Amino acid sequence: MPMTDGILNLDKPSGPTSHDVVDQVRALTGVRRVGHAGTLDPLATGVLLVCIGRATRVAEYLMSGRKRYRARVRLGITTDTYDAEGQVVAETEVEVSRDQVAAALSQFRGAISQLPPVYSAVKRKGTPLHRLARRGARIERRSLEARPVEIFHLELTEWQPPECTLEISCSSGTYVRALAHDLGQALGCGAHLTGLTRLASGKFRLEDSVTLEELSDAAAGGRWPELLHPIDAALTRFPALHLDADAARRLCSGQAVKAQERDPTERQPGGRDGAAHLARVYGPGGTFLAIAAYDPATDVWRPRKVFAAQNAAHHQRAP
Repeated sequence: MPMTDGILNLDKPSGPTSHDVVDQVRALTGVRRVGHAGTLDPLATGVLLVCIGRATRVAEYLMSGRKRYRARVRLGITTDTYDAEGQVVAETEVEVSRDQVAAALSQFRGAISQLPPVYSAVKRKGTPLHRLARRGARIERRSLEARPVEIFHLELTEWQPPECTLEISCSSGTYVRALAHDLGQALGCGAHLTGLTRLASGKFRLEDSVTLEELSDAAAGGRWPELLHPIDAALTRFPALHLDADAARRLCSGQAVKAQERDPTERQPGGRDGAAHLARVYGPGGTFLAIAAYDPATDVWRPRKVFAAQNAAHHQRAP
C-alpha cells in the first residue's frame, strides 16, 4: 500500500494564499485532512510544507524550525501592509548608499524584539488584526506586543537602487515584511517588500520541492504518494528511541515505559537535566510509532502522540 500520510514539500507560486494551496492539494489527492506548516503571504513563493493525513499532527514541529528567505526590498516607498500588495502611504527620495544599507542591517541581527505588522494574523480579542484593519479599525502598531525573534543571518546580496536583495535566516515567527519596513525606517527613507522566496524551512529546501503542476501530473497517474516525506521527517532534531515489541505495544496503548527498557545500544535521548525531552519512537522492525516525552522525576517515557495502532506496534514489519 502506498504511503498516504506524509509531508509534501511544495513550491508555492505567487498569487494564491497558503489556504488556497491546501484546498488544491485536497482536490488533487482526494484527502480531506490536509494543512500547512507555516503561512506564506500570497505575494511569497517557495517552500510551503503541506501535511497530509496523520502528518497534520506534526505540523507544530515543522513550524518551529528555522526559515531561510530571499527578500526583495524597495526603498523610498512605504505601504500600509509593508509589501507590494498594500496602499502607498509615503514616498521619499532614496539618498542612501550600499554601505549605509549594509551598516543598518547590523541592528536587526541576533535576538531582537519585533513588532508584528498591523496587517497580520496576530489576534486581538480573538480577531486577526488584518480583518480589523480592513474593516477600518484604527490600530497603532506601537500598541501591539513585540515578539522575541532571532535573525541568525542577514546579508545584503544585491544592490540596484532603489531596490536591494537580502538573504535571511531566522527563527519561526519572524515577519520579513516587518523587517523590510523597519529597515526603511532605520534608513529614513521608508521601504516595503516587493518579493519573497522561502528557500528552506528546517531541513526542507526549495531545490527539493515540487510544484503544483508536478503534483497534478503525479495525481493524474496515481503517483502522488511517491512525493511525500514520511511523518518522522518532521522530527529529525529529536533523538530516536528504539523499543522492543512489548514496550512498544505498551507505549502505543498509552502506558509509560521505563527508560531502561530502550534498546541498550541506543544513547539515552535528552539526558537527565529535569527538562521535558522529546524523542521519536521506533519498534524493533524500524517502524515509526510515536513521539514520547521523558519524565526525569520517574525515569520513564510517556507517549505524547501515537501514530501507530497497538497491533502495528506488536507486529512490526521488516525494515
